Amino acid sequence: MLGRRRFLQQAGLLGLLAHAPFAVNAKDTISRRIARTKEFVPAIGMGTWRTFDVGGQAHAIGKRVEILQRFFEMGGQMIDSSPMYGTSQVVLGQCLAAFEKDRDKEKPSPFTATKVWTPGRSFGIRQMKNSADLWGVQKFDLMQVHNLLDWETHLETLQQWRADGKVRYIGVTTSHGRRHEKLEAIMRQKPIDFVQLTYNLLDREVEQRLLPLALERGISVIVNRPLQGSLLFDRARGKPLPPWAVEFDCENWAQFFLKFVISHRAVTCAIPATSRLDHMTENMGAISGALPNPKHRRQMVTFYRDL
Repeated sequence: MLGRRRFLQQAGLLGLLAHAPFAVNAKDTISRRIARTKEFVPAIGMGTWRTFDVGGQAHAIGKRVEILQRFFEMGGQMIDSSPMYGTSQVVLGQCLAAFEKDRDKEKPSPFTATKVWTPGRSFGIRQMKNSADLWGVQKFDLMQVHNLLDWETHLETLQQWRADGKVRYIGVTTSHGRRHEKLEAIMRQKPIDFVQLTYNLLDREVEQRLLPLALERGISVIVNRPLQGSLLFDRARGKPLPPWAVEFDCENWAQFFLKFVISHRAVTCAIPATSRLDHMTENMGAISGALPNPKHRRQMVTFYRDL
């Protein structure tokens, strides 16, 4: 496999990357505190499922560089990936290498989050170390057990890694509203820092038990599929926002959907994924201005249901 810098040279991307700012330039962004700590992260991060799985395609990687640049410019910090996501981790490492070279060390560095997704302790350790090599990091901010695969084995490893300073935070993930009973049991019994789950205007099941439990147990929440893929837009396409959306500084449907998610007080960060620069701009706009209050949230549910 080509080294990151050699690949960038051959792909002709270094010139583009050399001037890409790796800094949080946006002011007054909406951030959330990581539970039981004094650390804050912006409430919108970036997922990489499907969207960064473009290894070997120089033009496509160049577009991902532009997307990352916009993400950082507008205040983004948390980036989430997984070994399950094809070449996404390879592409992230290739792009982040040059960003790190020119990064203003006084500015926040990215909050790096990935997952272990394989059965067995030794295979898990090998996979996590390989992920660090692909990203080009000494250690991850957050390591998660992907979709609870062999979670007991991996959580034992991750608790020791956290104690040894090999990773800062540990957690578990689910997606598509699955495995909630098992996830609830883990949240009640295990000393995890983060949980990742699906939550959006169409899938609100976690409001009943898991989000209140996260608040009770002091567990930070990352939301995947906050836009339900693109399904949320299908019903809203071509229709205007409600006039009262201006009360929480909402300019488009992406912000409507994302502000609903991050306005829940249990949610730490939502991680929409996109391969389009204009969509990244819309997504990151959700961490500017006001958020919906409880009355607005009820209105949003009713309004979207009746579209």
